[in-house]
Amino acid sequence: MNKVELAQKLWELHSKKGVEVSKKHAEEVVDFVFDTIADAMKKGDEVSIAGFGSFIVKNRKARTARNPRTGAAVNVPAMKVPKFRAGKGLKDTVK
Repeated sequence: MNKVELAQKLWELHSKKGVEVSKKHAEEVVDFVFDTIADAMKKGDEVSIAGFGSFIVKNRKARTARNPRTGAAVNVPAMKVPKFRAGKGLKDTVK
């Protein structure tokens, strides 16, 4: 499922309940949610959604890696990377 399909599901849910929501508005809501999560993570904040999981930022240390084609050593700088930890509710649903 991608963002467009997620927005479609949101639109369908509201349409079934008789709530007037345009497809464009549903897409804007989905974009807003993802943008808000990304902005919080950019600041280094953790985003926890009860029953679903947590979006966190981890610091990855600098390291030396190998180029698979040439075998030459390559320095990989330290960086921040996004991580997701699934919550118990999500884990139980997926089982």
